Amino acid sequence: MRMVDIIEKKRDGHRLSKEEINFFVNGYTNDTIPDYQVSALTMAIFFQGMTEEETADLTMAMVQSGEQIDLKAIEGIKVDKHSTGGVGDTTTLVLGPLVAAVGVPVAKMSGRGLGHTGGTIDKLEAVKGFHVEIENEEFVKLVNENKLAVIGQSGNLTPADKKLYALRDVTASVNSIPLIASSIMSKKIAAGADAIVLDVKTGAGAFMKTLDDSIELANAMVQIGHHVGRETMAVISDMSQPLGFAIGNALEVKEAIDTLKGEGPADLTELCLTLGSQMVYLAKKASSIDEARKMLEDAIASGMALQTFKTFLQSQGGDANVVDQPSLLPQAKYTIELEAEVDGYLSEMVADEIGTAAMLLGAGRATKDSEIDLAAGLVLHKKIGDKVTAGESLLTIHSNFEEVDHIKTKLYENITISAERVESPVLIHKVITA
Repeated sequence: MRMVDIIEKKRDGHRLSKEEINFFVNGYTNDTIPDYQVSALTMAIFFQGMTEEETADLTMAMVQSGEQIDLKAIEGIKVDKHSTGGVGDTTTLVLGPLVAAVGVPVAKMSGRGLGHTGGTIDKLEAVKGFHVEIENEEFVKLVNENKLAVIGQSGNLTPADKKLYALRDVTASVNSIPLIASSIMSKKIAAGADAIVLDVKTGAGAFMKTLDDSIELANAMVQIGHHVGRETMAVISDMSQPLGFAIGNALEVKEAIDTLKGEGPADLTELCLTLGSQMVYLAKKASSIDEARKMLEDAIASGMALQTFKTFLQSQGGDANVVDQPSLLPQAKYTIELEAEVDGYLSEMVADEIGTAAMLLGAGRATKDSEIDLAAGLVLHKKIGDKVTAGESLLTIHSNFEEVDHIKTKLYENITISAERVESPVLIHKVITA
């Protein structure tokens, strides 16, 4: 088998066999096939696409290129949730304890943030003492005992995907649906999930800016799951404005606590109940989505979800007192209001630019080596559709440096107030199942 023949075959629009896909993935992982040939193939895939079978075969080839996490020792159906990333996306912090409270095992492998998209581990490390450096045996034990644990991503999970992604990033072939879908799904499958719930974002703050593209990506990932024997479904949710009110690590932990108390933002609460209901249903803990949602609502109302969060934090070394005393979380030295300059209605918040403003405060990483300021970030007071009055605070800037005029300028440039009232965006656009 020759790589040049595989490139030519895909260039001309033909379907690659499982053997050909395995050949190029294994060869690239083992450094026997050079970058320039794989670059040619990814560009051919970019233009010609892949069938559902090809995409599933590519996914499994990447899964098998490295370590696979064995979660068989964990009792029950393990349901993983993946978000394609957004601004103020606190769902994992809420969903983990929420679904664990009704008996769904959550064995979560999470990463750190880069750019304006926050990482779950960074957020949790805002809780003093919390750590994810635990052995696999302890990880399994904690999930069996508490139904919830979080561990850092394994260094040898899907090495083929890491190499392919780095190559696509510098060869203008990132935006290929089969390559994006196989990249995401390979990591979820390698992490040992029995079933997968996907939160595919759409809008200005999302990787996929249009609804059509988001639906196409969601369909591709759901079909991969179907082909490889993992129950998979997707929710298309809005990211034309930040989710919830808080953007920043400690601020989002506090918002997660509020949400688990039943006092969180309406959009964050609704999305968590929607995703959580699907997780409970796929875990076969409920016979319908409606029954699953009622179980979750009861877990919030009874305080069980909040107690599960406390137990989770404590079991991984964290100070669970933050749940009752959020002031124990890192606090910024300065809080500065961004005031509305005119009367009207908030009509636009460019989510990714708002996220970038939070990153510039220190809440995110500009590079992998950047140091996070756990206290920094933004807390919104208004969302799209809300009436505003000149002089009223649109949001609060939490900063450890006093001079924030450049941050204010960026925020004003990306928040629009209009004379005419606009409707708030639809939160859930579509639910996709196999």
